[in-house]
Amino acid sequence: MSAPMTAVTRDAIAETYARIEPHVRRTPVLAVTAQDFGIAGGALTLKLELTQHSGSFKVRGAFANLLTREVPAAGVAAASGGNHGAAVAYAAMRLGHKARIFVPEISSPTKIARIRSYGAELVVGGKVYAEALAACETYIAATGALSVHAFDQVETMLGQGSVGLELEAQAPGIDTLLVAVGGGGLIAGITAWYDGRIKIVGVEPRPAPTLSMAFAAGHPVDAPAGGIAADSLAPKRIGELVFPIVRRHAVRAVLVEDDAILGAQRALWETVRIAAEPGAAAPLAALLSGAYVPAKDEHVGILVSGGNTTAVSFAG
Repeated sequence: MSAPMTAVTRDAIAETYARIEPHVRRTPVLAVTAQDFGIAGGALTLKLELTQHSGSFKVRGAFANLLTREVPAAGVAAASGGNHGAAVAYAAMRLGHKARIFVPEISSPTKIARIRSYGAELVVGGKVYAEALAACETYIAATGALSVHAFDQVETMLGQGSVGLELEAQAPGIDTLLVAVGGGGLIAGITAWYDGRIKIVGVEPRPAPTLSMAFAAGHPVDAPAGGIAADSLAPKRIGELVFPIVRRHAVRAVLVEDDAILGAQRALWETVRIAAEPGAAAPLAALLSGAYVPAKDEHVGILVSGGNTTAVSFAG
């Protein structure tokens, strides 16, 4: 068994949560039904991580890194499609550390503005996340800044696993949880927390099938990095530390089209007045499109992971 699989455990997640709990929100859940969204099925529980500090679940992993690792005088550095960068910038601001964040040109203006609002030094460059990551790694090598990886790091996965810890206490009756997948830090942490007690389904945009391609190959491989959710769900490949964890627990991966994600965004807004970013709407898109079809009495959890979007206009 690899080191990450032994390091990312329920006990370690609980210990990490005790460290980060004063700095993160215990985000709410919302009980709804499949019928509310016009589809067949039973109970649904939405976990609203879009209400978290910095607008997404990512702040959990950011605080886990900054509170459990030594931060040098050079501060911290992170590459991000947007949400992780905002989370690291927020955590660094709260804890009094310098931060430099690298994002690609595809990052949304909303996410870029949020990073800047937390006082981080922002570097925008490269067409995709992988290019921003390369620039970040060059900076870290030159300065000695602490690298805070968006997904493929034990501390990051431990922090993200606290979503599962909260959700199990809030909605113990869930049978299945749908989780959006990019690099996989979130689904790895949550999978480690539940440890086989419920079914975990990873939802990916078809233009960025990192987990699906890794399952097909038997190991992480380079995947396309496109689609409407590219600023949050399109790294070059699934994490090397992530993959053994999700494979061990037989996580299933399903693919959704961009049009289905847009439809899920609209449905969340029109039905429950939740303004989710595209990546966060992917799990609901799996239900609405039929990419995942639950059993008649199956209680499905849906993780709404972020809300850094300009999808709703408040003019007029």
